[in-house]
Amino acid sequence: MTSPLQQHPNRLKFRHLPSIGTGLLLCALLTACTPGPKYHAPAPPLAANSYKESTVNFQDADGWKVASPQDGMLRGKWWEIFHDAELNGYEEQLEVNNQNIKQSFENLMAARAMIREARAQYWPTVTTGPSWNRSKTSGNLGRSSTANAGSTASTWSFPLDVSWTPDFFGKIRNEVREAQFAAQVSAADLENEKLIEQATLAETYFQLRGQDALEKVLQDTVESDKKALDLNKSLYETGINDYSSVAGAESTLRSAESAALNVGVLRAQYEHAIATLLGKPASDFSIAVKPLLIVPPPIPTGIPSQLLERRPDVAAAERTIAEANATIGIGYGAFFPSVTLSASGAFEASTFTHWFDWPSRFWSIGPTTSQLLFDGGLYRAQLHQYEATYNADVAIYRQTALTAFQQVEDYLAATRILSLQVIKQREAVEAAQTTLDLEMSRFETGIDPYIDVTTAQLTLLSDQESLVTLQIQEAVASIELIQALGGGWDLTQLPMPAQLSSKPAKTDYVIQR
Repeated sequence: MTSPLQQHPNRLKFRHLPSIGTGLLLCALLTACTPGPKYHAPAPPLAANSYKESTVNFQDADGWKVASPQDGMLRGKWWEIFHDAELNGYEEQLEVNNQNIKQSFENLMAARAMIREARAQYWPTVTTGPSWNRSKTSGNLGRSSTANAGSTASTWSFPLDVSWTPDFFGKIRNEVREAQFAAQVSAADLENEKLIEQATLAETYFQLRGQDALEKVLQDTVESDKKALDLNKSLYETGINDYSSVAGAESTLRSAESAALNVGVLRAQYEHAIATLLGKPASDFSIAVKPLLIVPPPIPTGIPSQLLERRPDVAAAERTIAEANATIGIGYGAFFPSVTLSASGAFEASTFTHWFDWPSRFWSIGPTTSQLLFDGGLYRAQLHQYEATYNADVAIYRQTALTAFQQVEDYLAATRILSLQVIKQREAVEAAQTTLDLEMSRFETGIDPYIDVTTAQLTLLSDQESLVTLQIQEAVASIELIQALGGGWDLTQLPMPAQLSSKPAKTDYVIQR
């Protein structure tokens, strides 16, 4: 049977609801009929042939390059491309101990349980309620219909009730599909949460190592400034220079020492953040100091059309549309009659010894059919609500896809431009170091005052700090690019409805203590 929704896949219509009566007759004859629209994934935004900001379009530029060939993809443990054993160890702990990932996993397990809840409607329900009671009737009932007025009796009863609502019109099938698609959304959300936590851990780790590198720069500056202060003191004590040179050298030293101490604030915060990501109390966790500044490795970006199959958030948005489509089918099912087959029977006797004797039995059986005749337009309004929800989900899906393209372009640009900045900043550091060496020589020969050396020292330190900051930003941008590309995930890893419908192990539902 072709529903009005199937006739208009691009824009769901409800102009043919008066023909529901014809549909009822057809569905009564074809019990496999499932009302509602057949699902077709919406068309995503058109993608270009290549990323605009990819370095393949900047062949003459130095700095970072994307991996070749362009159709390559990251697979599995993407963080291993940085070749850092310590980071690898932390990432391995993350999936086991991170509480946000655990929460998303339990949300998935709850969604899988809801599939089994929906599937349970395919089967009849069987209930029983054995009972015993002893009662005495009034002896002053006169012409009452009660037999044996004033007598005392016992009643032993063992009832058995069976009720089944066959899925003649596909309502239960649509509810099962809705639950399956919702579970796929939860599965994609879990993968997205993993990617977020993995990327956050890598970013935080390299930011911490960047602070270690910055601290080393400042400590080296402190050592150099100490030597300069000692030199100025010696020159002052021998009467070659005045005390202003000593004061200037000491001021430069104390500023460098203060800056070196200040680095500890951010480093401590990054260390505590890593502990929380790993599910450990910050008070019991520490990371040894190790200056480390990475050069981002080549990252395979693939082509834009592949992106929508690599992002778990895009997959979740598309599965949400499928779920909304199944909800529309449930709404259509409300227009069809509900048929319930019921049977009940029991053994009933006044004495325990005759409780299960064959003459003690009684039973009844019969179908019940209910059909909506008038609801003031309630079901029609609900269908319009489901249509609007479906269309809103389509807009969310396309916006999610557009955001994915934007993020990849953003981080391709950031990584490429920052790598060029790093090159220029290294040249600035080298020039500042040369200037300082020359000024120190001129000071030692008495040509220039020490204030010129101080100025050169401050310029060098500022350039060195800028270089470290840019290198940290470049590392973080490369990780954000990997996250924007979907990490090592792709659509083939999304569980199929049959997989999510299978019964999980009992250990998956053990209450945590």
